[in-house]
Amino acid sequence: MARRLRQLARLPVTELRGVGPKKADSLAQMEIETVLDLLTHYPLRYVDRTEQKAIRDMQVGEEAMVLATVRRVQSRRTRQGGRSLVTVDVSDGRGYLTCTFFNQPWRAKQLTAGTEAVFFGKLDLYRGKRQMTNPVVDLIGTKTGKIVPIYPQSEKAGLTTWEIGDWVAEALERAGDFDEPLDEELLDRLDLAGRSWAMHQIHEPESMGAAQSARRRLAFDELLRLQVTLVSRKRMYERESKAIRHIVDGPLVARFHEQLPFPLTDAQLQAIDEIATDRAAPHPMHRLLHGDVGSGKTVVAVTALLTPAQGGYHGA
Repeated sequence: MARRLRQLARLPVTELRGVGPKKADSLAQMEIETVLDLLTHYPLRYVDRTEQKAIRDMQVGEEAMVLATVRRVQSRRTRQGGRSLVTVDVSDGRGYLTCTFFNQPWRAKQLTAGTEAVFFGKLDLYRGKRQMTNPVVDLIGTKTGKIVPIYPQSEKAGLTTWEIGDWVAEALERAGDFDEPLDEELLDRLDLAGRSWAMHQIHEPESMGAAQSARRRLAFDELLRLQVTLVSRKRMYERESKAIRHIVDGPLVARFHEQLPFPLTDAQLQAIDEIATDRAAPHPMHRLLHGDVGSGKTVVAVTALLTPAQGGYHGA
């Protein structure tokens, strides 16, 4: 049976292996409390190991992302100001790079020798050596796939991208297939991937193109849920709220239209007719009049104001 999202929204993250009270608290700091929260915590970016930048190919002044292994870590205080300085020598097997971190003493514990991580920053030279200063760091652990997802992380929460990735992988495996709310005709017409495929590919993409297609489908889902919520609220508001049933065939509107020095367009007449239909109903109207400059919004609005006026009510 396909898994519904609402089922995952009822499962706490502590159902996953390795998520005890301490890790659950860290995830809660990132607003992740349920399995659904975790699965919709989509990757921020990806490291495509088939096209990753080699250290030796980087140009001075260039911003780039490299995947490298920590070879040596040193920590000390600067002579001037006594600031914390951590220097980390890394290598991708074909080149070496030094990453320096100011006022980040915890980097010495985070980036121990043998740690594999993604470093993103601007390359410069210091005493003839390649260097990045305070680069962005994403720990990826021992991930060996060609495309590695990098998840949004919180230094305060103390979670790594590979921990999140492992929990996501378990959640996907246990969830299986996801329920598909859209029929095949709609998927084909909008050129959308299936939800189950998209949910797996956003986290474990077989290619960068697959990741983009998955993101497009899941973005559509978020917009669809928002739109359904808004329409549902509108329908409930219309059902439960009472309004004045206006007289829409009175003489005032007709006299106004007769004195206009131009004929109304079909689009204006259609908008006026739809507004009049709403005004004749016992429920409040809930509309937004939209049109380009010069399209005649004002004449439609004045017509809408005259409808209650001819019944003895006020309009603004």
